[in-house]
Amino acid sequence: MKVVLVSAVALIDSDGRVLIAQRPEGKSMAGLWEFPGGKIELGETPEAALVRELHEELGIETWNSCLAPLTFASHSYDDFHLLMPVFACRKWKGIPEAREGQTLKWVKPNALRDYPMPPADIPLIPILRDWL
Repeated sequence: MKVVLVSAVALIDSDGRVLIAQRPEGKSMAGLWEFPGGKIELGETPEAALVRELHEELGIETWNSCLAPLTFASHSYDDFHLLMPVFACRKWKGIPEAREGQTLKWVKPNALRDYPMPPADIPLIPILRDWL
């Protein structure tokens, strides 16, 4: 089974809310909510992938030093296995804006279960609730 490496981040604002993005129509798992991030390119570190993805997807700038390792997800889907390091970030420059057709929402950690998420993201919810 093919292993897909993806990096994700819990962007945490000053009110302790976490940013989630709804996958747009036309993408796999459309309509589900997820943490920002994306595939790790060949030769790229998970942190570098997040810095790039956050700029491309949300128009914000952050730095490797602002990404704190939090946990990881490991989940088998039908046609691939997802391995996803997850970071926490409290410092960035700019205001997140949806640049790829996704819907964005700031959510308190205890309300994350109210949003349908991909199976790999669901185990991250209690970790975020306990950590924040």
